[in-house]
Amino acid sequence: MNVPASSVDRTLFVPETLIGFWFLGSQTWETHVIRVALRDLERLIPGAKPVNPVVLDAGCGQGKSLRPLNEHFAPARLIGVDVEVQCVGLAAREAEREGLSVDLRAGDLAALDLPDGSVDVVFCHQTFHHLTRQREALGEFYRVLKPGGLLLFAESTRAYIESWIIRLLFRHPMHVQRTAGEYMEMVRAQGFRFGSANVSCPYLWWSRSDLGAFEFFGLPVAPPGEREETLINLVATKP
Repeated sequence: MNVPASSVDRTLFVPETLIGFWFLGSQTWETHVIRVALRDLERLIPGAKPVNPVVLDAGCGQGKSLRPLNEHFAPARLIGVDVEVQCVGLAAREAEREGLSVDLRAGDLAALDLPDGSVDVVFCHQTFHHLTRQREALGEFYRVLKPGGLLLFAESTRAYIESWIIRLLFRHPMHVQRTAGEYMEMVRAQGFRFGSANVSCPYLWWSRSDLGAFEFFGLPVAPPGEREETLINLVATKP
């Protein structure tokens, strides 16, 4: 498993805090965030899942998504790209522990070292809110996907990133945060296609500023349409 050195300009990415880095390598992150998002994304896929696909884990982090992606898609080839060399090294160890063959690379998502039309599925989970060149990264996803390829996009919105607990514990480039609607507009503007059946805005307890306390104590929770959504899961297709 080859993990090349990286010369990525780190001003293009805001690294996590120590507590954030620890959390993103935890079993809690895999079980309660990655796997929950993947289950939701899978049901949003139009038609049948691709068979033996080439899957790109865009922003693979410490590799906690590698086993879930393998279980969900049984990919013929699994590629993981992350800007942080330390994360890529940890992802390599994770892949080795799981017995997975993964092409892991340190690199910039806004300048992918992959051929045009070489990927069937791009999995981009909780990555965009760290990126300062979001439109360029989205353009790269579009370029490397085959016609008919799928973008599985799962993100925290501005409402969540700007909440007190996230500001306290984590670090993000605040000037690029977007609402659910703004993320949808950006994906459409790139040329991807999706409809309402391909979008979900789960209001999970951990994404709320009260950490679900209102619901736990039986207090009313704002319904969809009357709240600013905290999460968006979206499956878009390249025509």
